[in-house]
Amino acid sequence: MGLDWKPLNKPLAGYEDEYRRLFMQLSGAEKPKMGILDKLLGKQHPSRESLLDRFLEISSTAYETLNAPQVGIDSKATEWAASKFQYRQDQSLTLDQFMTQMHGYYVVELVPECDGIPVYIAGHDEAHIFRAQFLVDCEEILGQDIFESAYQSKLAKETREYADELMTIAERYAAQHDCSYLKDSRTPPEGDMHTPQAKAHILFSAAKWLRYWSDRGHGMEADF
Repeated sequence: MGLDWKPLNKPLAGYEDEYRRLFMQLSGAEKPKMGILDKLLGKQHPSRESLLDRFLEISSTAYETLNAPQVGIDSKATEWAASKFQYRQDQSLTLDQFMTQMHGYYVVELVPECDGIPVYIAGHDEAHIFRAQFLVDCEEILGQDIFESAYQSKLAKETREYADELMTIAERYAAQHDCSYLKDSRTPPEGDMHTPQAKAHILFSAAKWLRYWSDRGHGMEADF
């Protein structure tokens, strides 16, 4: 499967403390707490599903931050969905049935180019998910601790700090290999993916992706 980075939902205003607590519980860093009365009444610890439902309830999605158009709501997204009808998996669906199923779908592919939509993606994922598996080629550059941190989900503040660490390493490495210009290049360099230029571009892209989302209040979910 490999490592992918996904933007975490960001907390709604006024729910920041509860959001952080739920994140810690869902990530296993903290156990859900129960009051004395709850224990006396024999109540069970809340399930992971209930914690996740509440987490989603008090947060907003990456799609909303991107202002991604929705099928059935925005004309361009609706046209995009109709163009996909011929490729539907269930060939028994009529166009109306297909469009009903697609209603509300966020079309990230129609969002203007930005650092939050990476060029390093996995074919099975949506366009705003960073294929962090590419960092495996940069492990020696990053060092063990920083490389392993790529596999740990983070809240926005920690995500920004991690982005800054990666950017510092990328800038130093690129300067050593005379390719600092790649910091401002969205397009990967041509040729072998294992060259210093390719590795520098991966690092720059990873740092800029993390900065984009953390600066907008989103943390990073490491999925592997």
